[in-house]
Amino acid sequence: MYLSRLFPDTTSHDFRRDHADLHHMHRTIMSGFPDVTGNTPARTHHGVLWRLDRTRHGHTLYVQSHTRPDWSHLDHYLTRPADTRDLSEIVETLQPGRTLAFRLTANPTKRLRLTDQRDPNCTGGRRDNRYPIVKPEAQISWLINQANRHGFIIPTGSDTQPDVATTSAPRQTGKQHDRGNTVSVDQVHYDGHLVITDRTTFTTALFTGIGPSKAYGCGLLTLAPAQR
Repeated sequence: MYLSRLFPDTTSHDFRRDHADLHHMHRTIMSGFPDVTGNTPARTHHGVLWRLDRTRHGHTLYVQSHTRPDWSHLDHYLTRPADTRDLSEIVETLQPGRTLAFRLTANPTKRLRLTDQRDPNCTGGRRDNRYPIVKPEAQISWLINQANRHGFIIPTGSDTQPDVATTSAPRQTGKQHDRGNTVSVDQVHYDGHLVITDRTTFTTALFTGIGPSKAYGCGLLTLAPAQR
């Protein structure tokens, strides 16, 4: 597994175009990978997940993949060469009981039935569709449920609350020009700590992502040593 860090030039016309349109950003990221044949989407074939983080100095774009990417054609897009690391040795250290700091941008949603239309945790439009979860406590509950399915837990902090903070981002959109569809994603940023409970399930989640909208900047779980 590979993790690339890219440092976009925020004054670049191409980056500003991508920043304003999720589908353009998706296309730029996939340009770093070989074309594929068959019915499997290229993103799935190469195991691509990505996240755009805002920093004090601009933005950092993280791209995770099974295939080693080639970013050399994006010299005009970046302020410095991309940094790509092989994470295989790090993945081998992930064992049950280990506590790690994490960051995740996700699209927490809930599928509503007719009787759920007045659910205060969600906003939305049509019945039987997915709706974004908007209340912070419900966003955290969504992540805790995901954790239980994906081989980790969110521990409690000194205040007995789950050790995670959420920040909601403005709605992101994109235009699928080949289909004429508009993509809308309500991103939530999670920062906190997790404890691995099942190595196999956890590494699968690490490789494949968490939640919906994985093609559009959601689902990538990045890890760091626990902050004491």
